Amino acid sequence: MNKKAIYVTSEGIEKLRVELDDLVNVQRKKIAAALKEAKEFGDLSENASWDDAKERQAFIEGRIAEIENILKNAVAIEKGSADKVNVGSTVHVELEGGKQEFQIVGSTEADPATGKISNESPIGKALIGKKPGDEVEVEVPAGVIVYKIHKIS
Repeated sequence: MNKKAIYVTSEGIEKLRVELDDLVNVQRKKIAAALKEAKEFGDLSENASWDDAKERQAFIEGRIAEIENILKNAVAIEKGSADKVNVGSTVHVELEGGKQEFQIVGSTEADPATGKISNESPIGKALIGKKPGDEVEVEVPAGVIVYKIHKIS
């Protein structure tokens, strides 16, 4: 299988480690206790507590596997330079409707509502490698938006 680098900020890596620790050392024990308790109710075929605990167990185990995979393939994002947009850069742009600021992050940390956009998104792809003063065109469903890079930090 082809391993793909997963870009994550150092804060993101720490958050994932904390979540993984909680899932492995706290949530797994809670689920085991819930399964044991549900099993004591007898017939498992019509036991809602058992079904609920099994669903939560499957979710937790899936999330543990997902986090372990991310951490195994994580590439820590270094603070970007001010002369060229890269993963880790904060980009200040001007567009028709005013000004915006984006932080370019890996897809696992993307949160457009807080200004964190993925390096794999259309805007992220268009900005990567550009310099202050450059203009980039991004095609959106409503047409084309032109972003002018004002500053990179």
